[in-house]
Amino acid sequence: MATADPQLTPMADEARAFWRIRRQALAAVVRQGMQTARLRIVVFLLVSAVFWVGLYILFFEGFHFLVTELGHEGARAQAVSGVFNVFFLALLVMLTFSSGIILYSTLYRSEEVAFLLTTPARPERILLHKLQEAILFSSWGFLLLGTPLLIAYGTASGAPWYYHVMLLPFMISFVIIPTSLGAIGCMLLVRLMPAARMHAMLAVGLTLIVLGAGGVYWMAGAFQQGVMTPEWFQEMIHRLRYAEQRMLPSWWLSSGLLEAASNHWPDSFFDSLKFLGVLLANALFFLMLAQATAISSLRQGFSGLQGMTRSRRRAKASWIDRLSQTLCAPLPRITRGMLLKDLRLFRRDPVQWGQFAIFFSLLTLYFINIRRFQRGDYIDQWTPLLGFVNVAVVGLILSTFTTRFIYPLVSLEGRRIWVLGTLPIDRGAVLWGKFLLSCLGSLPACSALILLSDYMLGILFESPLQAAIHQLLCWTLCCGLSGLAVGLGARFPDLGEPSPSKIAAGFGGTLNLVLSAALIILVIMLAAIPFESWAVVGQHGMQSHTHELPGYGLGTGWAACLGIALAVLLGVLATVLPMRVGLKAFRRMEY
Repeated sequence: MATADPQLTPMADEARAFWRIRRQALAAVVRQGMQTARLRIVVFLLVSAVFWVGLYILFFEGFHFLVTELGHEGARAQAVSGVFNVFFLALLVMLTFSSGIILYSTLYRSEEVAFLLTTPARPERILLHKLQEAILFSSWGFLLLGTPLLIAYGTASGAPWYYHVMLLPFMISFVIIPTSLGAIGCMLLVRLMPAARMHAMLAVGLTLIVLGAGGVYWMAGAFQQGVMTPEWFQEMIHRLRYAEQRMLPSWWLSSGLLEAASNHWPDSFFDSLKFLGVLLANALFFLMLAQATAISSLRQGFSGLQGMTRSRRRAKASWIDRLSQTLCAPLPRITRGMLLKDLRLFRRDPVQWGQFAIFFSLLTLYFINIRRFQRGDYIDQWTPLLGFVNVAVVGLILSTFTTRFIYPLVSLEGRRIWVLGTLPIDRGAVLWGKFLLSCLGSLPACSALILLSDYMLGILFESPLQAAIHQLLCWTLCCGLSGLAVGLGARFPDLGEPSPSKIAAGFGGTLNLVLSAALIILVIMLAAIPFESWAVVGQHGMQSHTHELPGYGLGTGWAACLGIALAVLLGVLATVLPMRVGLKAFRRMEY
């Protein structure tokens, strides 16, 4: 496919044409949303605002505590610098891989790109067109989490006004760098190794697991000393220095923001501008490098990928399929068939189960080393509460996967939805099959992680009742999060969108993520607060009223049982109500 003559389509006209397309598409989406989904948009904005305010309050209290405990300005700046460096370095790696995955689906699996490559449009302009979408869909979480964090730090530390003005330029310049790197890696991988691209992604994932294991083990050594002691502080600063490499964009970002937050006018202001200039220059450099890579690799990689022939395999069931059929034998035939179909699709997509394996492997490493994260003489006091916190952590990780992979399942049926309408089956079997896929697929892994956590904390043998409660809460969250994802996915489907990332980043996906987080917090609080109060009363042999809150009766066995019962009831409601709403909408869906 030959490149068009530049004289036929001037670059300025080409840029204006693509920007006009982008403006028209955005205006059409806004106009359609205001006409047909005004309430949905209002709810989305309201929920996002509440979530943002909650994060801001949490971060502000944390920074206020740090400012209070570390009165020395130099020590406080050193501690915040270490935290920021690690945080932004982790974001740099995550944004690079997430943008690469998103660009693979939008560049090489998109009908729009296939059409654009037949036009005189330059490949670098096509890349920029899709890069804008990748920046939006890969970094919206960074903006939602990063802005309350940085604004809270500026408020708690008394930063000058220009600190808040410079936040947006710093964040935009930073986001462009990992997105461009992800685009370069994606195009080179498809161009040079089109047949082995999945194997390369798995190799990178295994490398991240190994590096994460070494990092967790290495960082855990700092917690052998008491927390907030001078020795602990110096050890932590020393172990965070690996993220302070001067050539990392994350260090430029954190250093520039810290300079802007200091009150040494005008030196700090101009130093911050220097770091912003370095970030912006590198962002433009990597953006130009991505365009140069598109010129030499986009058309060739696209043609080579489309021209690949798949090897024919014998139509026989693998051992995984036979095992799945045996385990699903008690289910109804239609539900079993839909469940096995979705399970095969999940198994054949390394991107999905690869991310699942990476995150749960890192959690396993954390739980294995959890006894090294000591708090000096207070380990016995914090251990019971830490068990409930670990249940919440597993639930939060699971909520990201149900939002990313389970919520889009109904929408991904897409144009094949008419097949379900012509089959003599109840559509309820389709939804319940997807629910069972999510619930039965996540329950063994989550339950094993909680069991490992209780074993490493000593809860499993010292307090079997608490370990059983942890398992009950884990099962409750697995069912509730699965019901939310499947039910809302059927209630807010996007049948015309082939990208799971875009489906999960829409209104329904964001609502599902927020409701999942609220469900986890409420379930853990309902069970943990009365149970811990009752455990403290029993441990110290005190009268129950010494630990009661006025009018609530906390610290009694009846209060603990009631809290656990309410937590389970909330999980049941989170399972049944969304499934009923989703099933009602799914049965009315036209095809």
